[in-house]
Amino acid sequence: MKIKIVEGFEEELTPDMKYYAFDWDDNLLFMPTKIILMDDKGNEVPMGTEDFAEHRSKIGKENFDFNGKTIVGFANNPFRNFSTEGDKKFMVDAILAKTGPAWDDFVECINGGSIFSIITARGHSPETIAKTVKKLIDGNINGLSKKQLVKSLKKYNELANRFSEKNENVTDEDIVNFYVFKLNKYYPVTHGSGSAQNPEQSKVDAMKEFQEYVKRISRMINVEPMFKDDVSNRFVPRIGFSDDDLKNLKTMKSELEKDPENIVQIYSTHGGVKKKYSE
Repeated sequence: MKIKIVEGFEEELTPDMKYYAFDWDDNLLFMPTKIILMDDKGNEVPMGTEDFAEHRSKIGKENFDFNGKTIVGFANNPFRNFSTEGDKKFMVDAILAKTGPAWDDFVECINGGSIFSIITARGHSPETIAKTVKKLIDGNINGLSKKQLVKSLKKYNELANRFSEKNENVTDEDIVNFYVFKLNKYYPVTHGSGSAQNPEQSKVDAMKEFQEYVKRISRMINVEPMFKDDVSNRFVPRIGFSDDDLKNLKTMKSELEKDPENIVQIYSTHGGVKKKYSE
C-alpha cells in the first residue's frame, strides 16, 4: 500500500530523544572500495579509504611511496567507485564489509529507533545510501534487528496509527520504510558536485543542515510532548557525530565552535578507537 504523508510530517515525528550522525567509511564500515591513483610508470594503483585519509594531502602535490609504487597523482576518474557509477557495488560491499569502530553506536541508534544522518565524502545518490541502510536492516546484519526497530518505533506515540487515513492497513514494512526513507537524512557530499579529496567544508554544511532539522524537531517536542507517558520532554537535543578522518574532525570542530547554539558532540574513530575528539 502507499502511505499518505502529510506535508512536513517527517519533521513532526521523532521516535527517540537521541540523535546521531555518522561518517561511513572506516567509521561505520571498512569498505573494500578503492580510490584509483597513478604511479610514475603510468599504472593505476588502487588505494583504500583508510590509507587515502593519511595520504590525501600529498596526492598531486608531491610524489610518495605506497605499496612499493611511486605515486605521482590521481588516475583518470579516480573516484569512479565512490560515485553513482559504483552504486550497485556499494550496496554489495556494505553487506560484506567488516564493521568499524562506530558500528555499535549505529546498532544502538537503529534498534532504538533514533533519528540519524549519514555524512560521507562519497558521491552516491542519497537514495542509494538509504536503500543500503534498508538492506542492512532487512538482513539483520551484525546486530541490527528489524524486529527491535519496529518495536521501538511502535512504542512511541503509536507511530503506526499516524501514517494514513486507513491506518489499520499499515504494516511493519511500511513503518520501517517511513523511518529509513523519510525520518533520517543522507548527505553524500560529493554527489553531483564537491571535492572527494577535500570534503571538509561540505561535511560541515551537511552537519549544519542536519542540526537545524534536529532543532526543528526539538521545538515541536517542547511545544507539545510526543510521548503519552513522559512529561520530561523539555530538553536541549544533542547530536553525536563520529568520523575517522582527522582533517574532517578538525574542520568540523573549528566551524561548529563558532555557533553558540552548537549541539554537536564530536567523536574521533581515527585508528579504530572511538573517543571524544580534541585537537
